[in-house]
Amino acid sequence: MGFPDTFKALSDPVRREILIMLKDGKMSAGEISSKFNMTGATVSYHLSQLKKADLVLETRYKNFIYYELNVSVFEETMLWFAQFIGGNSHEKQD
Repeated sequence: MGFPDTFKALSDPVRREILIMLKDGKMSAGEISSKFNMTGATVSYHLSQLKKADLVLETRYKNFIYYELNVSVFEETMLWFAQFIGGNSHEKQD
């Protein structure tokens, strides 16, 4: 995983909405697509960007593709953000 791919994927509101949908569990590509007023190809593009950023995992079962959150990437990203929370130990003091 690379932070540039992660942040690029997160910059799009459709992809953020897909991630919110997946927080409740695995969904098929068709289920995800049915929630949007856009072509299946467009939703597929968004899913591929999320997959490229390792934010989602893809599994195949029979004729279906299922997507689920890759929690480890979210944890790694949150740990990175956590370094900015808390005391300002690097501030200049008078």
